[in-house]
Amino acid sequence: MSASTVAAPLRVLCIHGYRQNSDSFRDKTGALRKLLKKQIEWVYMNAPHSVPQRTDVVQEQEQKEAAKDEEDPRGWWFSDVQARSFDAGQVCGASLGLEESLEAVKKAVRELGPFDGILGFSQGAALVAMVCAVQEQVSPDLKFRFAILVAGFQSVCAQHERFYAGKALTIPSLHVFGQKDGVIPDRLSRELLLRFENPQVLTHPGGHFVPAASAHRQTYQEFLTRFQG
Repeated sequence: MSASTVAAPLRVLCIHGYRQNSDSFRDKTGALRKLLKKQIEWVYMNAPHSVPQRTDVVQEQEQKEAAKDEEDPRGWWFSDVQARSFDAGQVCGASLGLEESLEAVKKAVRELGPFDGILGFSQGAALVAMVCAVQEQVSPDLKFRFAILVAGFQSVCAQHERFYAGKALTIPSLHVFGQKDGVIPDRLSRELLLRFENPQVLTHPGGHFVPAASAHRQTYQEFLTRFQG
């Protein structure tokens, strides 16, 4: 590539977290979009499932926090089938809604793609890991060249064990997580690293969010540069 040639931005499909939606996740990643505005074209999609409003006291604070910025909370699957709720630490035999979400991602690729990469946050990052597993089982709909997983984790639902069996995934991956994340502890994100071959890691001292400080720019850019040009 000559010095005067500008590389086309990489197209990235963005997968929001639980109780978020495409609009709120776009807002929450505003700093990252600004940080990487010359390198990435961001495309956001909605999870197919609406999250019911909770009324139990235990979840009252979480609901208040979500209500601040999510008018249409959505999710990729529910770990509690009866309550239609989700907890990353909830061990379950079966979940609700995952297959529809995998199909939704394939549909987004067909209708909005092609994409160079896929980025997910929290439950969305866990979904991205599953999408990568499906891709490496040779899915004609999925051709992502890289994955970025922010606050990811491995599902503890028995029904999802098939996504974590076999060889480590070969898709290039960048795993981002906070050392003070109180929602998805960093140990869970580190466990997910074992499912990927030669994963790159970006840690930050904060909590449950997508980091985009100037100190993080180099790591993001060095990872993305491999796929440009």
